[in-house]
Amino acid sequence: MSIQYLSNEQGQITAVQLPIEDWEKIKNLYPNVESIDFSLPEWHKEILDARLQAIVKDSSRIAPISELLNELDK
Repeated sequence: MSIQYLSNEQGQITAVQLPIEDWEKIKNLYPNVESIDFSLPEWHKEILDARLQAIVKDSSRIAPISELLNELDK
């Protein structure tokens, strides 16, 4: 599969381009792929916004995921 990534001025990947043959294979494997709605419901956005605001107010509770995984392994 020959995938090309498109990025913006900041270098963040904003799109993916792939050959039509690969897209056809994906559509055969996942027939409903074109009808998938990728938008988040408004209530999800509200929860995310609230959590982001909480992080801005108090970032002391933020920790790397590796710390959480280490705690779970104990």
